[in-house]
Amino acid sequence: MTKNILKEKIEECREEMIVLSYTHDLTSEAVISSSVKLDQLINEYQKYTQ
Repeated sequence: MTKNILKEKIEECREEMIVLSYTHDLTSEAVISSSVKLDQLINEYQKYTQ
């Protein structure tokens, strides 16, 4: 995955997590799952920038 694609995926996932947080508790499985996915994408992106 390229750096630009990762940036796009990070932004999409961040938006998804924000939308989910409006309709679910922050500790709900949906929000936590989205957060974990976002963390993984950010970690992968950081590998490109180091």
